[in-house]
Amino acid sequence: MHEFSMAIEVINLAHREAAKRKANTIQEITIEVGDLSGVDADAFESALGLLVKDSILDQALVSLVRTPGMGKCNSCNDEFVMNHRMATCPKCKCFPSEISGGEEFRVLSLVVE
Repeated sequence: MHEFSMAIEVINLAHREAAKRKANTIQEITIEVGDLSGVDADAFESALGLLVKDSILDQALVSLVRTPGMGKCNSCNDEFVMNHRMATCPKCKCFPSEISGGEEFRVLSLVVE
C-alpha cells in the first residue's frame, strides 16, 4: 500500500512549504490524483485522513481532484475516457495509440496562514 507513504510525503511537503513561509497552519491543500497514476485515490484519501491528525494539515480543508485518463485511438481517431490502463476504444475495441492525462499525482495548491 504505497498510498500510505505517498500521504506521508504530502504531509512532509506541506511542512516544508509552511516552514519556508514561516506559517503556522495550512488552511487548504488540493491534490490531483489521476485515474492512471497507479494511486488508489480512496486508499490515499483514507491514509491521509489518518496521518494528518496532529500535523500541520490537521485543520486543513483537503480536496482531491480526480483526473480521468484520456486515450486516442489510432484506428478510428476517437478520443475516449480511460478508467484503467488496459481500456480499449469503445468504438473499435483497439488499444489507444496515445494517452493524455490521468497519470498525474501532484499537489495543485496549498493555502498557508
